[in-house]
Amino acid sequence: MSGTGRSALRNTDVLVAGSGPAGLATALFLARQGVDCYLLGGRRERLRPPRILGVHPRAMELLRSLGVEREVRDLPSARALKDNSGIIAVESLAGHELGALDAKYVVDVNTDLGSLSPTSWCLCEEGELEQALRERAERLGVRMRPDAELVSFERDGWGDDGISAVVRDRDTGDEHRIRACCLVDAGGTGGTVREQLDIGFDGRTLGHFVTVRFTADLTGELRGRRFIMAHVDNPDVRGSLMPLDNRADWLLHLRHDPEQEPAARFTEERCADLVRAATGLADLEPRIESVSTWTGEARVADRFREGQVFLVGDAAHVMPPSGGFDAGTGIIDAHNLAWKLVAVLDGWAHPDLLDSYDEERRPVCAATVEQAVLRAEDRARLLAAYPDPADPELVQDPLVWLAARYRSMAVMPWDEGILPGYGPWAAENDGRPGSRAPHLRLRHGGSEISVHDLFGRSMVLLTGPDNRPWKEAARSVSAELGTPVQVYGVGTDLEDLDDRWPELYGVTAQGAVLVRPDGVVAWRCTEAPIFTRTVLRAMTKRLLRLDGPPAEKETR
Repeated sequence: MSGTGRSALRNTDVLVAGSGPAGLATALFLARQGVDCYLLGGRRERLRPPRILGVHPRAMELLRSLGVEREVRDLPSARALKDNSGIIAVESLAGHELGALDAKYVVDVNTDLGSLSPTSWCLCEEGELEQALRERAERLGVRMRPDAELVSFERDGWGDDGISAVVRDRDTGDEHRIRACCLVDAGGTGGTVREQLDIGFDGRTLGHFVTVRFTADLTGELRGRRFIMAHVDNPDVRGSLMPLDNRADWLLHLRHDPEQEPAARFTEERCADLVRAATGLADLEPRIESVSTWTGEARVADRFREGQVFLVGDAAHVMPPSGGFDAGTGIIDAHNLAWKLVAVLDGWAHPDLLDSYDEERRPVCAATVEQAVLRAEDRARLLAAYPDPADPELVQDPLVWLAARYRSMAVMPWDEGILPGYGPWAAENDGRPGSRAPHLRLRHGGSEISVHDLFGRSMVLLTGPDNRPWKEAARSVSAELGTPVQVYGVGTDLEDLDDRWPELYGVTAQGAVLVRPDGVVAWRCTEAPIFTRTVLRAMTKRLLRLDGPPAEKETR
């Protein structure tokens, strides 16, 4: 291991391959803390089938932390779809409605989540979201090569010359070499990185699909309905209609068997016939904008880290869109990884901390993929005359969004005893180590904020109003270890608008909670210990892997 820190000898600190939501988010989380990023890809990603993304509340919290929430909500598709909710089944858009998805695990996108989060769902078109993130990345100085692709790379160990990558311009074929401290594959390599590192991508194929984007004014046939998706079932077509603007811009998703029905058979004329069947309008003359094929898959990589190479987003996991988890899951990957890279590059954490990325994210992502599959399978109940009960393994939406709990070297062990919950999700967000810090409405400097607005750039020590020992301890530990620690007293520096701090975080007026830059509780102490500085120093060193001689790791 050749050391940590940044070097002017490299072309960049972090090379990111893939400019979908996860890749862009990775670059943004890093760049806002001064990490130099080089982002490959963009053109190929824009050729993917158009789709509506459900950006769930946790992902919106993270976009809020980047200062782009307003821009995302102002996207044309987001404005058009802000009041859409629900999934229905119909004979055709103009025909009879057969039913609506009504299950305990589903929480409507317009449900008030004010007690859980400072923000809420957002529906938007993927290409528009990527453009908003791309513009913010440009303002932060991220270098982007939309026409470039990763060809190959070599690894020389962690440090100044960690990665030597060959990058090719897709238009000219010209190649050049980039040196970086590490490589993040965000799904922009088509599996090249996983294959070179011999990382398995286990799972299954769920089906093959065609997406038809078409233009036709269907305002009358909507009859005022503002759904997210309408499953269509009639003798001529079985698929799903999704509005992009609640008027004339539409997607029609169709399942197909490539062996029985090759993609070439989906001509504009045939697609227009399918649109007519789905809408129930025999005389409709739709304009076919695009026809795309794609494969529905559920897969998780065997490892999310291999030395100085990391997988996020589509490179780490793919899942069906049911539930709207996929984009948000990739953004959370990026957030979890970014602060750890910053800590190591800036020298206030040991490189061993990076092992916790795989330890934390892979189990949660695997469980999230399974939840997306269960939701996809549950959609069949919409068309059943006498539907069976929903699968008992289905976990409520808010738990999947907000209640992940991590076990890793980067959080203190959970409290003793069996914690209620569902797999990697806690039954409630109660401030235990490994969980997302519970949302609090606070007043700070005359403005109302969320506790999550305090996180992102440093470790945060939240204390009660009686916090002088904690402040002195944090100042000493920060100076000694070089670890940035911000201290906020709830009741002094911050006003708890709903008086929920002790209840939600499980501490007294003398207690404290140490929160990581990604908003995850790392450690909590219900009372101030006698040797406050000694305890805080020991906990900080342990969490950041500074508590012993560097572990010898094999570079594979």
